[in-house]
Amino acid sequence: MGTRRELSDLIRAMARSDWDTADRLLDQLGQSGWGGGSQVIGAAFALAVDRRFRGKNLEDIARFVADTRARYQDGSDLPALAMEGMIRAVLGEVHLVDDIAPDVAFSAQIAVLGTLLQDEDLTDEQLEQFIRTVEATARRIHVR
Repeated sequence: MGTRRELSDLIRAMARSDWDTADRLLDQLGQSGWGGGSQVIGAAFALAVDRRFRGKNLEDIARFVADTRARYQDGSDLPALAMEGMIRAVLGEVHLVDDIAPDVAFSAQIAVLGTLLQDEDLTDEQLEQFIRTVEATARRIHVR
């Protein structure tokens, strides 16, 4: 399976709370070296965060992060400050990600993205449109 298809399937699995498939795809992508996957996950994260939090306040973000951490079995291990910082960076406070390690950032993106997609409860068509937008955005990021 190609990396692009795996990434699209990962987004679908997270949106549908299919964590067995998401875990399997994360393992496969990790073994294959991600092949541009960081751009796709980053684009999906940024688009989903912008949709949810544009115009919201810091309390809304903190409440969302607390809720996200509570949803996951090992949620207390998720870095709350990093998660909040990454969300706020999408909204313009880019300096907040300067000291976040790449592996921590990636874990935070996956957890936040999964929660955002679940909360949106997208129809199949809405999810496919989101994936098309993510792929187009990731291509633009990669070209720069």
